[in-house]
Amino acid sequence: MFNNKNKALTFSYDDGVYQDARLAEIFNRYGLKCTFNLNSALFDPKNNWTYRKAHCAHMREDELKKALAGHEIAVHGAKHLNLAELSAEEAKNELSEDKKSLERMWNTQMQGMAYAYGAYNEEVKNIVKECGLRFARTVRPTHSFEPQTDLLEFHPTCHHNDEKLFELAEKFLSLSSDTPAIFYVWGHSYEFDGDDNWERIEKFCRMMAGKDDIFYGTNSEVLLG
Repeated sequence: MFNNKNKALTFSYDDGVYQDARLAEIFNRYGLKCTFNLNSALFDPKNNWTYRKAHCAHMREDELKKALAGHEIAVHGAKHLNLAELSAEEAKNELSEDKKSLERMWNTQMQGMAYAYGAYNEEVKNIVKECGLRFARTVRPTHSFEPQTDLLEFHPTCHHNDEKLFELAEKFLSLSSDTPAIFYVWGHSYEFDGDDNWERIEKFCRMMAGKDDIFYGTNSEVLLG
């Protein structure tokens, strides 16, 4: 159960970009919680790129702390490297340095992470565990709400652009609250700029918010209880 409720909604967004501030404001307005996965070695607007003509840039540490207050911070690799392409030592450094830096900056224990590029293997999962992280999100949609036993290979329900998002939302809302169910949505906030569809997440949040039978929590609150 999730805070005495059997249904839970949680979000996971990556990279710590400026669009995260707008997304966090939307979540705050609807009383929803998100886990933001950050790259501690890239906290500088000079680290930028373009997604479908949308400008994307990493926020500074002070900006992140202000924008993401009240939400969970998690690991995403210090430099956003593909863990599956690194040696075991390099992968461990990529995660442990990020974890250590984020814990120092936010003065709290990091509990989980999201795999950069969705890349992982069994060796990487073992390294995640060695680093003291308790859950790790992939990018493979399940289109399901069933709780999962392997939290180091946790598959989300869907991405926010998934064509089944609102169909799944209707299904989740109509579920009886007798069986544990988790609706887990992930993405990158800069995609809303690039795809020009901020109204999509507004609609979803408005649709899901304020339900007495749903627990709205961060990834740690939902997955770790």
